[in-house]
Amino acid sequence: MISRLVDKGAKHIVIGLGGTGTNDGGLGCICALGEVPICEVKDVSSALVLAKQLQTRFNFSHVAITLRESISASDNRWSAMLYTNGKAYFSKKYGLRITDRVGGGDSFGGGLIYALLNKYSEQDTIEFAVAASALKHSIQGDFNLVSVEEVKTLASGDGSGRVQR
Repeated sequence: MISRLVDKGAKHIVIGLGGTGTNDGGLGCICALGEVPICEVKDVSSALVLAKQLQTRFNFSHVAITLRESISASDNRWSAMLYTNGKAYFSKKYGLRITDRVGGGDSFGGGLIYALLNKYSEQDTIEFAVAASALKHSIQGDFNLVSVEEVKTLASGDGSGRVQR
């Protein structure tokens, strides 16, 4: 789909995002079509290579890739990378005890868009997006029911879990 848009003259695609397991399917089977040579993200360096390829081929201004490390079905490490203007920004890594994965990617994308629209710095953007998604992993159901302030608290480094009043 993205290849067709670019081939038909699309000049600027604002955001490209996907997870470590969804970049191929999420971007219109770009690997099956031979659009980029690296499709599987196994580590930070392969995420960076893929982000550069996607930005070059599709003229994305931002590429965001989530980096999930599965320890078990219930325990993961969660972080992400934002690539823009030739520079990569990496979030802190969260240890997650997962209640529900459904909606985690949407929460990441929503957090990313919120931060970009609110003119956060690149580093603060990726931190906010990952924090929003990390919090969603602790909530049953599709929707992220946390507030912007709760996301900001976690993104700023307060992961104590203490009651905030």
